[in-house]
Parts: sequence; structure tokens; C-alpha cells
Amino acid sequence: MKTKYLLILLLILITTTLSGCGRENDSSYSGYSKLTAKEAKEMMDDDSSITILDVRTEEEYKTGHIEGAILIPDTEILEKAEESLTDKSATILVYCRSGRRSALAAADLVELGYLKVYDFGGIIDWEYDIVTE
Repeated sequence: MKTKYLLILLLILITTTLSGCGRENDSSYSGYSKLTAKEAKEMMDDDSSITILDVRTEEEYKTGHIEGAILIPDTEILEKAEESLTDKSATILVYCRSGRRSALAAADLVELGYLKVYDFGGIIDWEYDIVTE
């Protein structure tokens, strides 16, 4: 009897452990996709209609940002996104300084109904040109 319970417990443990093995990217379960800076740059080069969204603070934005990026600080996404980003089917590439805020903002955009949201992390990984104000 004791062996039977141990076997059941072992099967439950194995099942729960293996249930997460098939996930390549947890962010895809949040409705947005992760990209590298290189992949984001290639998308920008291939499609000029892409929206680039900087979710850092205004001060950070002024020190240097990707050309054409729209600034909406992550703390204001839920209030201001629909006003500035009117096309919910547009492709939106989101970045911040290191990647933490961009992931949160990308999830917020999906929650608001945006369909093509990509998080490419932080500008610290951006090896391409930036502009300053």
C-alpha cells in the first residue's frame, strides 16, 4: 500500500516537472514576443511603418533614443497608449534601458488589445545609431 502511494506521488511530481518543459518563451503566453536587438533592427530596416516605443523616462529618452521612437513612459502606458497608438493592429517594438520595463509595458499593451507587440529589451544592448535631443 505504501509503495502504491509513493508511485502516485512520484508520477504527480514527474508530471508537474515536465509540464513546463515545452515552453520556449514564457512571454509568448503573455501575448507578446521577445526579440533580440538585431532582430528588431532588421524589422525596422524592412518595414518603415513599424512603431518603435521607448518606455523609459523623459530624461532617459533625451540622453539618447532610437530614431523615430515614440516616448510613453512605462508608468503611463495604460493611460496614454490608446491616445498615441491608435492602430491596435500595427506592429509595435518596445524597449527601455535594460528590458524589465519593456516586458511589463509589452504585457500592458497586449492587455489593452494590441495585436503585434514585440519586446526587444534594453537600449544597453542596442549596437546601432541613436539620436539625442
